[in-house]
Amino acid sequence: MDISKTIAELKKQPDFTDNVGMILIHNGTVRGWSRGDRADVVGLETIVDAEKVEQLRQEYLERPGIYAIIIEAHSGKFLPGDDLLFIIVAGDIRENIKPVLAELLDRIKAEAITKKEIKG
Repeated sequence: MDISKTIAELKKQPDFTDNVGMILIHNGTVRGWSRGDRADVVGLETIVDAEKVEQLRQEYLERPGIYAIIIEAHSGKFLPGDDLLFIIVAGDIRENIKPVLAELLDRIKAEAITKKEIKG
């Protein structure tokens, strides 16, 4: 995802300025080490349940103040530094936007993405 291009497209919506005062972005990448034991990671394999991701996106779009949620999640084999997951949440005020990004991220990772680290 080209984040700048995606945001520029979002800003072209005629009602954008009436509804958006904040945009938060998550750009998840492959770490070069394992969270569990900090062992070196040389790759990562992921499987994304796209239907579940969309179900979660729709659920969180219903939250107060949320204008748009854009998600791009990648399945496949990746190397450290590769992009895995983009989430953009746009809405009215930070008190509404911050918890949506945090909760949505946690739920996508827990419910819609399976991953396997390849340790070196």
